[in-house]
Amino acid sequence: MTPRPAVTRLLLLLLLVAFATSGCARLKGMFKDEDADENQPVETLYEKGHRSIRNGNWDNAEQTFRRLIAQYPYGPYTEQALMETAYAQYKAGKYEDAISTIDRFIRTYPTHRHIAYLYYLRGLANSRRDTVFLQRVWRLDVSRRDLSTPQQAYNDFQLLTERYPNSRYAADARERMVALRNTFARHEIDVALYYLRRGAYVAAAQRAKNVLETYPQSRYQNDAVALLAKAYHGLGNETLAADAERVLKANAPDHAYFSGDWPDYPSRLHKLNPFAGEKSPLDTR
Repeated sequence: MTPRPAVTRLLLLLLLVAFATSGCARLKGMFKDEDADENQPVETLYEKGHRSIRNGNWDNAEQTFRRLIAQYPYGPYTEQALMETAYAQYKAGKYEDAISTIDRFIRTYPTHRHIAYLYYLRGLANSRRDTVFLQRVWRLDVSRRDLSTPQQAYNDFQLLTERYPNSRYAADARERMVALRNTFARHEIDVALYYLRRGAYVAAAQRAKNVLETYPQSRYQNDAVALLAKAYHGLGNETLAADAERVLKANAPDHAYFSGDWPDYPSRLHKLNPFAGEKSPLDTR
């Protein structure tokens, strides 16, 4: 007797369901993590994560240490895993995540023996947090960007040097603070030059004074004095302009100001070239 069409369709449907179920089981078996971290001893998890750190596999290291912390929320391995998670995130360029992990560590273990390292690492992460691809490729000047995160980095390094002056990270932190101060000073000078070019001499002079008062001994202190001389000439105050020139002559007799070539603003053609990068009168010495 020939099977009815409805029965035939039912049999085909049952076979399709059975095949799909077995196929899914096979696929699940194919993609099953043979090295699953669940229920692994804490020592094993830590060694696996640390091996990934040594090999530069930052994402795997972060994932492994996160599993360790989730399964073993207390203990010395957990403390170390949290620090290594922050380091892996930093190396992977996940600066926001690294800072979040560091803040969690500082809140949880404020008296940890390696707390100085965490402040140092947070300073490094904040130093690079706003570094974008185009800035690296086209050499965009960080001093002409928003300086809130570099300022936070400066605060981190300052806190480190004040609270832990004898730590192994203090000397490098101080050097980075000097570089950041130069960045802040350059930002002020660039703004002052902008005002100077537009004839806003009072605003230009105020910015120059701010550099001398807030960032003494910076790389741009002589430029600040030259700016004061230019601004005072623009205001018609020749007495103050002469005073500024005298100070500049004593400290930087070869400054471009005295040749009449400073500030040398970028040409309009330079501004029209999208691949030329940013240029400031400070770049033309």
